[in-house]
Amino acid sequence: MTKIALLQRSNLSEDQWHSMLISLLRGLAALIVAAAHLRAQVYPGFDTVQNPSLPFQGLAFAAGFAYLAVIVFFVLSGWLVGGSLLNRISTDGAIRNYTIDRVTRLWIVLIPTFGAILLFGLATAALDPSRLSFAPDNAYSATALLGNLVGLQNILVPEFGGNFPLWSLANETWYYVLFPLLVMLFRTRSTWRQVVILLAVAAIVQLLNSVILLYFSIWLLGAAFSRVRIECGPFLRWTLFLGLIGAAAAIRLKGKSDISVDSFVQYLLFSMVFVLFLSSMQVTWARTRANEWVNRVGRFFSEFSFTLYVLHIPLMAAMLHLAAPVLGNAKLDPHRPLHLLVYLLLYVGLVVGAFLFHLPFEARTYQVREWLKTTLRFRSGAVRV
Repeated sequence: MTKIALLQRSNLSEDQWHSMLISLLRGLAALIVAAAHLRAQVYPGFDTVQNPSLPFQGLAFAAGFAYLAVIVFFVLSGWLVGGSLLNRISTDGAIRNYTIDRVTRLWIVLIPTFGAILLFGLATAALDPSRLSFAPDNAYSATALLGNLVGLQNILVPEFGGNFPLWSLANETWYYVLFPLLVMLFRTRSTWRQVVILLAVAAIVQLLNSVILLYFSIWLLGAAFSRVRIECGPFLRWTLFLGLIGAAAAIRLKGKSDISVDSFVQYLLFSMVFVLFLSSMQVTWARTRANEWVNRVGRFFSEFSFTLYVLHIPLMAAMLHLAAPVLGNAKLDPHRPLHLLVYLLLYVGLVVGAFLFHLPFEARTYQVREWLKTTLRFRSGAVRV
């Protein structure tokens, strides 16, 4: 018998099937995005290839899920970030700790990546130091760098260094800001605080474009369903899983291949099936050897998925620059198996490079967070004394 339970706390336990799936999907989404952008860079467009080989068709088909992967990021971000805030909103310093968590999550990867972009740009001569300025439309300017740190890319400034995947971080940044404001709006009983919050929300709404605001509903969907558990049997779980796969395939084959107002409905329907499936998987997974292995793989790739997403474009540019004496500037031939091997080697290089880059930065996120929280707690205590 199927039962829908509303949870008092979002279930973030790591011994649950949905947590294992979340780790797997975070890693897989970043891998798909990197594969898609590398394919677009080194291979000709699929529509321009006559009689494409089967491996190239498979690569092109898999790479076509890149936008859907970003939607998966939005849903999972709402589930994890929104759910975590809801769990601790009643605790002392909840908003302060939330702010530290969000800023460290972004900046511990973005700041080193921006430094790498500048170094890569200088090393490859893509960046002319004499043309650096504070002009907002200069992708290498200090203004662009600061704007990208606070989510203003594609709003007031371009993506820093031409790193175009950063567009989605503008969405994430403002969702991180809007969600706690909405939570505080409904929790506070102070009229003047409600007015201040409403004014802040109104100012943000005026700043943001319609696409960012519209897709906030998908992020909120993830946050809302983090408090829902569907107790059901394997038949419904398999039905939801097959429905999710079917929805993804339908969008890939017949849907709109972008994230815009026109494509919102298809992604909303997909997200609905997605959160229903995750809610139905809130059950403990058996400690078998196979499950343990899958869990380790998922956690491994999820731990540097953000670095891979943010870094792969500048890293790709640097790798192709180094390989230019061998590969030249021509596109790879989709009919030649040897060229597919070249693509795979480049792709492995991207993934390995992102993993190594994450070790001194993203891998230290929790340590930096705890240091900041301890430091701020000590200072606030010192002030009271």
